[in-house]
Amino acid sequence: MKNFPKSLKQKLQQREANNALRELPFSNSLIDFASNDYLGFAKSETIFEETHQLLVSQNIKVNGATGSRLLSGNHQLYQQTEDFIAQFHQTETALIFNSGYDANIGFFSAVPQRSDIILYDELCHASIRDGIQMSNAKSFKFQHNDIDDLKKLLQRHSIQLPTSSSQLPAFYIVTESVFSMDGDTPNLEQLVQLSEKHNCYLVIDEAHALGVFGSPKTSGGEGVVQSFGLQDKVFARIMTFGKGLGCHGAAILGSAELKSYLVNFARSFIYTTGLSPHSVATIWIAYHHLTKEQNALKALKNNITHFNHEKNRLGLKPLFIYSKSAIQCAIIPGNQRVKNIADQLKKSGFDVRPILSPTVPEGQERLRFCLHSYNSETEISEVLQLLCTFVF
Repeated sequence: MKNFPKSLKQKLQQREANNALRELPFSNSLIDFASNDYLGFAKSETIFEETHQLLVSQNIKVNGATGSRLLSGNHQLYQQTEDFIAQFHQTETALIFNSGYDANIGFFSAVPQRSDIILYDELCHASIRDGIQMSNAKSFKFQHNDIDDLKKLLQRHSIQLPTSSSQLPAFYIVTESVFSMDGDTPNLEQLVQLSEKHNCYLVIDEAHALGVFGSPKTSGGEGVVQSFGLQDKVFARIMTFGKGLGCHGAAILGSAELKSYLVNFARSFIYTTGLSPHSVATIWIAYHHLTKEQNALKALKNNITHFNHEKNRLGLKPLFIYSKSAIQCAIIPGNQRVKNIADQLKKSGFDVRPILSPTVPEGQERLRFCLHSYNSETEISEVLQLLCTFVF
């Protein structure tokens, strides 16, 4: 085997010197404050059994999709699952992708055109930024959740538009409803007002909102957009199933025209083998459980409230980014320091992961607590009490 390239070896050595070398962890039996399985669906034996029964009842006895959805991979479960997802999210259509990453790079590399302008929150997920980089459109980031900064960008680039152009560029405003590394939420109502005023296309990634937030009329975990009744005001929503839904895949929600466009031009959809029937069946069953798992959603909300109460009671509030979501982050600068505290929590039986630079900016390293319906109030109080001991 040839020697490993020197330039690549140097990059690994630099990452190691910065205490930021990534390695694949092993599974463990610690108390879970690390996974994105907010409702416990990934561990649900009921969902597992019902998925199997669905496949048996429809006489689906194949292990793989056998090809891309445009060739042989568009098996019968896709249509019924996409129809149910669209109905659940009160949108015209849904198009399933193999992952949230595939959905974002597919959308952003295909939809914005060369003359268009993308304005995106500076803390948007890597999959969004990677998709934007693959686009021919111009892109500019605005300060995190800062409406005034977004307004300035809109005004600046509107003024700079050529008056002689026969076709004005489209503006896309891009954000997340719950940010994965901060757990906070933008003011979606203001973003809708701004997008309507300037005739922009609003795109919202709801990966960490599905199963956590929902309409007050249903409490069904539909996401933040529907919790405010704004589903008809958003051009596209990206729903990822690997978090609150406990399975795999993603869907882009929008109009029939958007779905047709993505089927024709989104390369991450066109040039990949489809999900297996088992994967799609799991999505279908998990969505149905969202409509009836009120106890799990209620338990998660109660745990979020209890976590926020305890961090205030223990004097930890200044460490934490403001969040009412299942993601709670304590800023502890320095890769080595935050890793040391995570190791101490692990020795005490708690799985809390450190988030290191360069995943987050240097100086913004953090402990990321993910809350679940199956965490107990005692576990939450204990882990925060330990955090007090280690940081103060």
